[in-house]
Amino acid sequence: MKKLILICFLLVFGISNAQKKDKNEPQSIISTKVAIKKYHNKDELNRMQKGELLGLYIERVESLVQTLPYIAFATKPGKTMSTYGIPNTKENRKTLEDKVEGTNDFLETTIEFQKKMLPYSDKSNLIAAILFYEETMKSLHEYNEFRH
Repeated sequence: MKKLILICFLLVFGISNAQKKDKNEPQSIISTKVAIKKYHNKDELNRMQKGELLGLYIERVESLVQTLPYIAFATKPGKTMSTYGIPNTKENRKTLEDKVEGTNDFLETTIEFQKKMLPYSDKSNLIAAILFYEETMKSLHEYNEFRH
């Protein structure tokens, strides 16, 4: 029995250790969690309940906040400092970690505000904002055309 417990402990420890990221491993400039699963048209949004619209609105704000400030580097997740030839130094990693922490803090505060206040917004305004945000995100796919 003791051997079984020891083996289980070693397996759990080994798996959790294997999942830890190396602190020196390059981190993505744009969060890998950024994604809009589906774009919508006005008719689809009109058929949705306000609660669904609030979720879509928050998801789009989060995607834009995680992406727009960094389009000079990347428009999609997965690009790291190393991708752009930025040295993977302790100082640069710290700067990126600070950016991630600041963005997460901002989003946490913003989302908390939106969850409390957006239910008071007009449904048609929510729909217009979602469509605008989606068009903005779609335009990021065309952004590369401007870079050449």
